Amino acid sequence: MVRQMNHLHPDTRHVAGLPAEERLGHFGDDRWIGYTRALDALARMGQLLATQAGRIRPRNMLVVGPSNNGKSTIAEKFMRQHPRRTAVEGDRQIFSVLSVQMPSDATVGRFHALLLDSLGAPVGQTRAVDRRGALARKLMRTCEVRMLLVDELHNLLCGPVSRQRELLGLLRYLGNDLRIPIVALGTRDAYLALRLDDQLENRFQPFLLPRWRDDAETGRLLASFESVLPLREPSGLGLHELRSLIVSRTDGLIGEIHQLLAAASVHALSIGRECITADDIVSCSFEAPAYRRQIMERELRS
Repeated sequence: MVRQMNHLHPDTRHVAGLPAEERLGHFGDDRWIGYTRALDALARMGQLLATQAGRIRPRNMLVVGPSNNGKSTIAEKFMRQHPRRTAVEGDRQIFSVLSVQMPSDATVGRFHALLLDSLGAPVGQTRAVDRRGALARKLMRTCEVRMLLVDELHNLLCGPVSRQRELLGLLRYLGNDLRIPIVALGTRDAYLALRLDDQLENRFQPFLLPRWRDDAETGRLLASFESVLPLREPSGLGLHELRSLIVSRTDGLIGEIHQLLAAASVHALSIGRECITADDIVSCSFEAPAYRRQIMERELRS
């Protein structure tokens, strides 16, 4: 009997038709799941890009959430929606959105180097901080940058307070000078970092990505995941029994949910089962965040 596999997204059905050994490599693929909060974040970012570029004091946005809870995935999706393109004249690249990641050893000079690198400009010949900064701003204007996206903003706290203030002052200056909105992403520490600069803090509107709970919204998320996992039988991941178990094992973090479902799928398929059961969720190779913390703490004490 031919399976209809109506629980799967149409693009996933052809993969589900492959032999089991050929499907094993597909479960860990990165996937965009358009859940409500992520779509709201993208809409808010798009609104800033459309309305704030060119304003004297543009409004900014801070996407805040626990580690491994989808912040960088949202940033990557937004970048794919606004890719760089070649100018009509053919003489330069246009970057509507310029994206950088705050390193843990950031300085003003290194941050300027990151901007230049993201713009595709060589930085080896420009060592002076002032010259590097002037070049970065000039190229951002030339490339028509309309938004700066800074991921992992919490890394700013790794340096001394004086350096933190310098970097925050630089972000404020870039926004004012170029008249572009800034979208920053990070953990709760990113918000604490912004509080060091009153002017900057007031311009950043927080957007929270909370942990997932055992509720209907998480059920819809899990149903979306199920639709892209190439298993031939429905699992009912969004129903209470499995949903509660998944949330418990992953601490409600979407990145952990993705890893758990991939491992559970492989476990199920390896024993000839075409759906995920509670046994797969419990017995698969996935290690829960709480368990990993316990192991690390035990090692540190030994």
